Amino acid sequence: MQNGSGPGPVEPDGVAADSDAGPAPGFGEAEPGYGDAAAGSGDAAPADGETADDGAIDDGAIDDGVVPAQEDGGPGLRASLEAIMLVADEPVPDVVIAQVLERPRAEVADGLKELAASYTAEERGFDLREVAGGWRFYTREECAPVVERFVSDGQEVRLTQAALETLAVVAYRQPVSRARVSAVRGVNCDGVIRTLVLRGLVEDSGTDPETDAILYRTTGYFLERLGMASLDELPDLAPFLPEDIEDIEDNERTRA
Repeated sequence: MQNGSGPGPVEPDGVAADSDAGPAPGFGEAEPGYGDAAAGSGDAAPADGETADDGAIDDGAIDDGVVPAQEDGGPGLRASLEAIMLVADEPVPDVVIAQVLERPRAEVADGLKELAASYTAEERGFDLREVAGGWRFYTREECAPVVERFVSDGQEVRLTQAALETLAVVAYRQPVSRARVSAVRGVNCDGVIRTLVLRGLVEDSGTDPETDAILYRTTGYFLERLGMASLDELPDLAPFLPEDIEDIEDNERTRA
């Protein structure tokens, strides 16, 4: 050790020690925070772990603050639009979709246009078109030869009982809407009518002036397959109809 007025001890990094500072902890004096001083007096600042009681988030803080994003779960706009379009059997107006999704009409309209543009850019086999005041999926025009070949190859397959019943209703009640056909059969006929349209036995014949529903009728191919020259050659159904047919028809009009 050196005596006299030589330089004091040097701290690491070359910082000179303060000559006025008291003795370092561990040399006779207790280090603050250990012993009686750390006993937890009322004026002492709480430790980190002790702030949980006063700083904990309660229900009131959640009510007044931001609601977690998880509470607003569910499919996004694109997924919702695709799901609705997939099950739509006729063009759906954007205002109807906006009401279902509880979103602004302008947002839904822009979403539909963006969706249609993305299908075109991705060269999908189908596209989303705005026709007759609504939106609906359609196969793309350049895919028509493939679709026609698929349909023609499947025409030799026998029709199911449901398809035969639906075709009979269309033949005798044409022009008729899907809702009316479903009311006569007592079951939903949307899928069956699509099959009949694809096979060329049924076709679109305009819309109902009162309900705007799409009407269907049989085609020339239907007559060709049955070997008839016109619909007048269809067998008379009167002997097979129930006596209360007028009441049934009234109920059908009400349900349609």
